[in-house]
Amino acid sequence: MIQSIIKDKPTRLFVFFAAFFVANALIAESIGTKLFSLEKLLGVPPANFTLFGQSGLTFTLTCGVLLWPLEFVMTDIINEYYGPRAVRRISITAVVLISYAFLMYFLAIWMPPADFWVSGSIKEGVPDMQTAFGSVFGQGMRIIVGSLVAFLVSQLVDVYVFHKIKQRTGEKHVWLRATGSTVVSQLIDSYIVLFIAFLGKYPWQQLLAIGVMNYIYKFLMALLLTPLIYFVEYRIEKYFGPETTKKMKLAAMGKESE
Repeated sequence: MIQSIIKDKPTRLFVFFAAFFVANALIAESIGTKLFSLEKLLGVPPANFTLFGQSGLTFTLTCGVLLWPLEFVMTDIINEYYGPRAVRRISITAVVLISYAFLMYFLAIWMPPADFWVSGSIKEGVPDMQTAFGSVFGQGMRIIVGSLVAFLVSQLVDVYVFHKIKQRTGEKHVWLRATGSTVVSQLIDSYIVLFIAFLGKYPWQQLLAIGVMNYIYKFLMALLLTPLIYFVEYRIEKYFGPETTKKMKLAAMGKESE
């Protein structure tokens, strides 16, 4: 019984997708405490936009955004072959496991450090290891809650928009349903996390402006990653064969046959 499940190609691919999806989400959450300058990365002058009365805006982004566009690509591919129910289950699983990871992070921060681990690092001219450890793995509770709520809500929105577009276009225009669902869900994701995490700490005009800067990056990444979806779908069809691929796509849309 177990061997037959392991040998089933759709099951094996789903296990891989689910594992990669959860790992990618956890890594994005974990590295999100670091901010980087997109302009410096590209070697160009700062953008210095002015939006909603906020001047000097640049593309200062969290490292988590490096992975989130790929997460939404995964959502669309899973949606295409396994349906919205599978996406919802994986998304909820990811939220539960990320919450568990942060619980373990805070437990590790709380554990009393060994004296030589702290004092030894100071003698060597290295910053206090306990403080450094807490700075890397510790995040504000509002940021964690905002990020998880934004992730879950945007995933559900992505699923809904994807299937609405597919109901109208059928198997045509993969780029439209993939890119369309992503740009809508990414917009919602950008603002939910900002307003839950920082409303009251910063003016709402500043949050709106920062959200626009983040969304411009996410929108451009969604466009740039569209060819990747076509490539992955091509490889999946080669892996499954046209007959199995067609059956899976029909089943994902709640249809048995045509």
